[in-house]
Order: sequence, then structure tokens, then C-alpha cells
Amino acid sequence: MARAYNFSAGPAVLPAAVLRQAQESLLEWRDSGLSVMEMSHRGKEFSALANQAEEDLRELLGVPQSHRILFLQGGATGQFAAIPMNLLRARARADYVNTGNWSKKAIAEATKYCTVSVVATGGNDDPMSIPAQSDWRLDPDAAYLHYTPNETISGVEFHWVPRVGEVPLVADMSSTLLSRPIDVARFGLIYAGAQKNIGPAGLTVVIVREELIGKAAAATPAVWDYGRQSEADSMLNTPPTYAWYIAGLVFQWLKDQGGLEAIARVNKRKADNLYAAIDGSEFYRNPVHPTCRSWMNVPFVLAEPTLDERFLADAKAAGLLGLKGHRSVGGMRASLYNAMPEAGVDTLIAFMSDFEKRWG
Repeated sequence: MARAYNFSAGPAVLPAAVLRQAQESLLEWRDSGLSVMEMSHRGKEFSALANQAEEDLRELLGVPQSHRILFLQGGATGQFAAIPMNLLRARARADYVNTGNWSKKAIAEATKYCTVSVVATGGNDDPMSIPAQSDWRLDPDAAYLHYTPNETISGVEFHWVPRVGEVPLVADMSSTLLSRPIDVARFGLIYAGAQKNIGPAGLTVVIVREELIGKAAAATPAVWDYGRQSEADSMLNTPPTYAWYIAGLVFQWLKDQGGLEAIARVNKRKADNLYAAIDGSEFYRNPVHPTCRSWMNVPFVLAEPTLDERFLADAKAAGLLGLKGHRSVGGMRASLYNAMPEAGVDTLIAFMSDFEKRWG
């Protein structure tokens, strides 16, 4: 059976080459007599895999030696709490930017630990947009400023990095990390759930400036303490070994594609082509201002909402899966992560054109 094109927002599509490689080594990895899922995380075989994954990720992103890379669990949601527990450093306030659903969740969790100042709010208008930084109310004494570069549900994305002076900049890059080059040195902390562009669900990557480590609140659980996890090479407890292994394969695949500059060109082309098809139609509409449209998650609505279920059923029959919009907003959403081939986007565009001819 041919594989379908999976447009799900996460867990999301993985590169076919990575899946084949994982399949070949599922029962036994390199004559070890063990599957990676069976290996001790303390053994030399897994240590080699883990070290290689970190080395490849550091190379892909250009992570400076000033930053540590942690491979953790708990998803971005776990980090919503871990960040204030580790970064407040006796300060009582933190700044947050609210641009959508995931920003709101991060804010709600942070309010349990500190006074949260929402310095800017966006994503509520039609078209949805992001306020210019000149309108933000930044606190120079804040412990950090947190923002979500890409809101997966609404498809609102920053195409610029906020300037925050000496205040550490914190970013939830769950749906954007590895989709293009970034200047890691500008960030105090970056975190990302793996299930978008990194690998299977269950792994969370944290990239944190070393000077921010080791000052966690006394009540911080050990597994959320960046200092403790850094000292233990992310193995304070048993890590998600197989998800870590698959992430390492994805990093190698990305290097084979030419790195992040090469994958960024492909990602932008995929997004541009889909937005052009939507904008060129009177049957489909994207609700986001063109200046902040997401490369990764493209929401769209049909002119006649009663056709939504017909659209999804016909799309599934055509081998196009995961297109239903988030339950909180409805409509459709096509997620165009790294592993989505251009042929998949082309097939979706052709399907949308045909559906419009039949039902528009």
C-alpha cells in the first residue's frame, strides 16, 4: 500500500528514508544483538548514538559553546512550568507575548510561579497579525521574555526575532525548530517538542545558555532542573531512548538534504505555492495577514462550511490525511513540516482545485 501524504500538525510526518532506516535496525542495531529500544541508556552503544545526535544538532543549528543541549521529556507543556522554575532567579516578574493558543497555555502555567506581564497581544483580529515591537511594553527588569514564534493552531508566525536587550529571550520553537537557520546566540532558551520537525512524540529538546543553568528554585523537581539534567547529560532518569535515536536519524537526514538553508528554501516554496493557490481562489480563504503567515501550518476555510466533511472525506480518499483544522477553530489546516515532500503539496493543490470545480 502506498503511503499517504500526512498533513497532521503532530505527531507529524517523518522522512521516508528515516523510517526505512529505523525499520532495518528495529530488531537489531549494528550487530549489537539488541534493538535500540532494548539498550541501556547507560551503555556505550546508546551513549554513542546520543552523543552523535547532539553533535549533529549542534552543527545543524550552529549552537555556540555558550549553550547546552538537553534531551528531555514532558513536551512543551512541561517546559511551560520548567522555564519559570529555572529562570526566575529570585525575580518576581516575567514578560510574555500572547499571539495564540500555545502562548495562552504558557502564560497560564507561568502565573503559578510569578507575576506575568503580557507585553503584547495579537492573533485576534481578521486578518490575524502580530503587533509591531514598538508597541510592546517591555520590562527591563523581567526575568525573561517568552514568545511563541509559530502558533501551530492559527498559523500566525513571527518572521523576525524580538530585540530584548539584556533580558533573556525564551522561545517555544516546537513547530519551527530545524525548518530554517536561526541565530541561537540571540536566545537565552529555546525549547521544542519533537513531534513536528525533530522526530516522534515523547522527546523534548531544550537549548539553554549555560549562565542560566544552576539557579532553579529550591522546590523544582529534579527532572525539571536544567542544572541537574545538564550534569547528568540528560539522563537523570531513563530518557526516551528510541525517540532520541530517531531524532538522530532525522538530524543526519537533514544534513544529507544540504542543511537548514537548503530545507528552508524548500519549505518556503511549499508554503508560497499553497498560499498562492488559496489567494487565487474565491472558494478558499486564509485568515492570517500575509506578513505573518506560517510556513509550517497553513489554515484555511471553505466558502461553504457545510462542505467541510465532504472535503475531508474526499481528501482522505485521495491519500491526503490530517487536514482537519484544530477543534477550537475548525476549517482546515495543512502542516508542511520538513518531511512533507513538495509532491504532497502539489497533490493537495490539485485536489483543492478539483474540489472547487465540483462544489464551488
